[in-house]
Amino acid sequence: MLSDILLPDVVLKRCNHYFESILPNNSDALTANAIYFGNAEWAQEYLDFCHRDTHFRARWLAAGGDWTDKVVIDLGCGPGNVFATLGGKPRLLIGVDVAAGSLELAASLGYTAVLADAAHTPFRSGVADIVAINASLHHCDDMGAVLREGARLVKPDGILITDHDPQLTAWDYKGLARLMWDARLWVYRATRHGFHKTGSQQSWGLKTEVHHRPGDGVTNEFFRKTLEPLGFEVSVHPHNHQVGAEALSGSVGPAQWKYRMGNVLSGRDPAAPASALSLMCIARRVVHEEPMATA
Repeated sequence: MLSDILLPDVVLKRCNHYFESILPNNSDALTANAIYFGNAEWAQEYLDFCHRDTHFRARWLAAGGDWTDKVVIDLGCGPGNVFATLGGKPRLLIGVDVAAGSLELAASLGYTAVLADAAHTPFRSGVADIVAINASLHHCDDMGAVLREGARLVKPDGILITDHDPQLTAWDYKGLARLMWDARLWVYRATRHGFHKTGSQQSWGLKTEVHHRPGDGVTNEFFRKTLEPLGFEVSVHPHNHQVGAEALSGSVGPAQWKYRMGNVLSGRDPAAPASALSLMCIARRVVHEEPMATA
């Protein structure tokens, strides 16, 4: 039950098919995410076309296993892509997001949906077997704060999994590659490519991507420096999305030609791990055995 994991004195307000917590802060990024992913049409499109492939499913099952009988908290759950792809029968499945429209969709898939700031959740510490943060850190003002909050929620021997956040070194385009990166928006808008079908959709979508731009993103060091002092064993796996469980064994998978070109024009080896598009972090909270008492 949701009430079993709430912090003392927390009272959530019921709104349609989700619960609402108090948002302690507001920002341009939070507002953009609430508007973009709160749009029913855009949220449905995101649910239908993102993170739904067999590579994603295989990679996540290899990282965290079946969610059946687990307590799972999905931070930045959006419309529910991760559970929609993985399936299973969790004992308790919590989805946290700031976008009401997405939470309505997530609730329809089986999430207990909670509107809350991913950096300030209303849950007690150490309650989740699995905390999932997929394609969400780079949408948040303070990536470290959200990662630390996710870590706080993990049980001893539980797992924190993040994925699909842009690797800083892969997206740090230089020279001609940077010009092509900037020009892509005109091309995408003219061709109504993907999530660029209207000026409004493109504009709000870009405003949500706070840390997805040249010179920004996540690094191996970011995950290790944040999580290891909190008592986690950390492994970080770079990949190009089109790779499954093999990513955990060092395979980055193939990259699309445009990303390979961007790395070549920026003076980097496109096949190097540092040129892989995203980082997947798997962090397990270490259980420290109590010393045996002596007679």
